Amino acid sequence: MSTIRIYVPGDAAAVACGADDIARTIGDLAARKNVAVQIIRNGSRGMHWLEPMLEVATGDGRIAYGPVEAGDVEGVFEAMLANGGEHKLRVGKPEDHPFMKKQTRLTFARCGIVDPRSLEDYCAHGGYRGLNKALAKPANIVAEVTQSGLRGRGGAGFPTGIKWKTVADTKAEQKYIVCNADEGDSGTFADRMIMEGDPFVLIEGMTIAGIAVGATKGYIYIRSEYPHAIDVMNDAIAAGRRGGVLGDKVCGSSYAFDLEVRVGAGAYVCGEETALLDSLEGKRGQVRAKPPLPAHKGLFGKPTVINNVLSLATVPIIMDKGAEFYKNFGMGRSRGTMPIQLAGNLNYGGLFETAFGITLGELVDEIGGGCFTGRPVKAVQVGGPLGAYFPRALFDTPFDYEAFAAKDGLIGHGGIVVFDDSVDMAKQARFAMEFCAVESCGKCTPCRIGSTRGVETVDRIMKGIERDKNLEVLTDLCNTMKFGSLCALGGFTPYPVMSALTHFPEDFGASPRLEAAE
Repeated sequence: MSTIRIYVPGDAAAVACGADDIARTIGDLAARKNVAVQIIRNGSRGMHWLEPMLEVATGDGRIAYGPVEAGDVEGVFEAMLANGGEHKLRVGKPEDHPFMKKQTRLTFARCGIVDPRSLEDYCAHGGYRGLNKALAKPANIVAEVTQSGLRGRGGAGFPTGIKWKTVADTKAEQKYIVCNADEGDSGTFADRMIMEGDPFVLIEGMTIAGIAVGATKGYIYIRSEYPHAIDVMNDAIAAGRRGGVLGDKVCGSSYAFDLEVRVGAGAYVCGEETALLDSLEGKRGQVRAKPPLPAHKGLFGKPTVINNVLSLATVPIIMDKGAEFYKNFGMGRSRGTMPIQLAGNLNYGGLFETAFGITLGELVDEIGGGCFTGRPVKAVQVGGPLGAYFPRALFDTPFDYEAFAAKDGLIGHGGIVVFDDSVDMAKQARFAMEFCAVESCGKCTPCRIGSTRGVETVDRIMKGIERDKNLEVLTDLCNTMKFGSLCALGGFTPYPVMSALTHFPEDFGASPRLEAAE
């Protein structure tokens, strides 16, 4: 009898739903029935409402079942033994599911498909084609990335090629590639999914970056709350060294590049690149004044490329398919695809990768299926805890950096959190100020003091104490933080506060006079 391959996600989202116990139960069932089974702990496909979603390999492709609970395992296992037979939890082929068919998967093309710890499986699914093409013409890498229009996926949207060229043109004996995997925004999980489900695409992207700018060493900075990602990344790096894609002679070439995982303590401000660099150096994570830029004087005072996970993981696709291929997706200056993370009060939460240009309304109402509670959507926060709250009146806004900026919003890392009509937006504004106060590194006054005063001011508004005057104080305070803070933590906190005040004044009890003045 041939061995049956069963895929049980090792992704943290599935593990949180009991995937580890399910994998053990399947192993026990196979032993009891004397059936040869290979259990592969793959990443998640991103349909989180179906997790744990199990798959079995058949002659006609992989058949999925989900969400599988402990009491369902035996029945699902029997259906799997029947060549992907019928069961009430049968999903069918994952790629045929409407949620997947509407996507354009480039960065996440292999996520949920490959064994994340297997270099051989990664290569069998097109891995390292980008690096091999880069090695054939290393002088063209920066130009190719620049022409693709790739921008930073960590939030700022800065052109990746410009950053790389700056480091490449800076003379130094040692340069570094740093991956910012300090994913701390609410409703975001794309970085984690890549690291847990397709770690070699990140390794390949960082290696290409190293060759492009002349760096021989890279660091992946991961927050301690991601133990599964840390484990998988370390295993993948070790496999890369064994396989010759990392080390003194990358893929047999004259280029050297090696990687190391560093674990952060979970400070939100360390998602800011200079605070991250301080933390990497063993210091307290505090924001550095610029200039000098990290591209000139970064990690240990050396020229450093620091990019987000998704930015670096997209580079292999660009080098393999070409800049024009990637640039053909998207709109305006927002080129390529964006892995959008749907979270909060939604029926269908998960990861949805698509070209820039899809509207916020389509993402929330059609892809996400509206509120899980069945109540109307009141507000959608895009871009993490420092992102603006958009009402339904702005649902026609296309997912594009400039389009969101024009509406006083941020795309950020692509996280979307949905709230129904039971939410109190004054409380959400207070939370934004409190979050900033707790997470501030304390280096600059507008962020350190302004956020604390902001909490106090919102409290007075919510208690009805001189409401109109305090609304004016809050507006002025937000303006000071926005333009006076040293980094985006204090500078972006006004976005959720002012958007809540602007679009939902009734939750603040604003008087008609103040509303007219605004």
